[in-house]
Amino acid sequence: MDYLNTINWLFNQFPSYQNIGKKAYKPDLTNITTLCETLKIDFSKLKCVHIAGTNGKGTTTNMISSVLIEEGYKVGTFTSPHIEDFRERIVVNNVLIPEKNVIEFCKKIQENKFEIFPSFFEITFAMALSYFIQQECDICVIETGLGGRLDSTNIIAPILSIITNVSLDHTDILGENIENIAFEKGGIIKNNTPIVIGEYSSKTFPVFEKIATNKKAEIIKTWEEVFDEDALIYKEGYLNKNEKTVRTAIKVLKKHFLISNNSLKEGIEKIHVNTPYRGRFQIIQLNPTVILDVGHNEDGISSCLNMVGKQLKGDLHIIYGASSDKNLTKIIPLFPKTAKLYFSEFSNNRSFRTDDFKKTIAKNNVFSGYFTTIEEIYPKLKSSVNKEDTILILGSFFLIHDFFKFFSSKHLQK
Repeated sequence: MDYLNTINWLFNQFPSYQNIGKKAYKPDLTNITTLCETLKIDFSKLKCVHIAGTNGKGTTTNMISSVLIEEGYKVGTFTSPHIEDFRERIVVNNVLIPEKNVIEFCKKIQENKFEIFPSFFEITFAMALSYFIQQECDICVIETGLGGRLDSTNIIAPILSIITNVSLDHTDILGENIENIAFEKGGIIKNNTPIVIGEYSSKTFPVFEKIATNKKAEIIKTWEEVFDEDALIYKEGYLNKNEKTVRTAIKVLKKHFLISNNSLKEGIEKIHVNTPYRGRFQIIQLNPTVILDVGHNEDGISSCLNMVGKQLKGDLHIIYGASSDKNLTKIIPLFPKTAKLYFSEFSNNRSFRTDDFKKTIAKNNVFSGYFTTIEEIYPKLKSSVNKEDTILILGSFFLIHDFFKFFSSKHLQK
């Protein structure tokens, strides 16, 4: 098979959360363990950092990778979901896994007569481990998929675990209250392994503290660290919180690796250079200002809007797209009443469709227009707004995926 056929097989032959949502979630580590044992993937010698959280785990993962790359280490990075190319999930020093490696690994899966039916995510993580071993990475930075306790990535034995924060998201899978979700995220805490907690909450911290105590894991509390505020690259908003979590984590990693203060600074500054990191409060144009952000739950959207509000000069125009499992009754009221709102579907089949979206927000319909693709709305909006205005493209990873699909990097510079 060629690469495109391989990717189609990977997405369609086995359940993929990116494509079908909850039905793809398999709360069990048996499959990933069996995959690694059958394919003789011995990851026991990999040094790993393991990161969970509701929001910010992708940013934190890529920031840490960027810092380590600046210091000269060979760094394997595993993140999800991807925005444009599947291979964004598996990266070594900002070089995507080659297409031939993806093809070869999938052939191994196809040729083995498994008694199990591994999911897309299980296959992908096994592929990542195999590739990181082959590349002889000095360290691997691993982002969880969903939750933590039963996430496929939780088979690793990291030198450091990190939980960025906890808020309500994927409640149909992880639990309907904060405490339950914290328990799932806290599942990445390992015996005698330090755990960095990014944000304090009176509801979640006791959950983490109990797990850590039982496992004799040292807790490092980001909010108790002292930071030189002038040295911080990001002065406010959720990126400021993520940076503080990263700086706290680097203090712990210095026990294992030489990391200079200059590499720390340069790594955080060059996150877009050293990693495939995109779509997190990414300002792609000025006059008018155009911002992309993958905030998709209440906490993520609220944090993004807060950051936008602090730099807003003219009017705010929001293009919003959401997966059909999102609680719109809680999300829509977060949008500023003065903003002009536009809804856009996206190509992934998990998208809220216009008719269902309208029905769900019928009592709070503040949207000025509805579009089947972002290709329809963005050029019209961009050409009609004032130079001092801001266009915020917000919501699902899939909406941002479609943006890059329709509008190339060359277009973004115009």
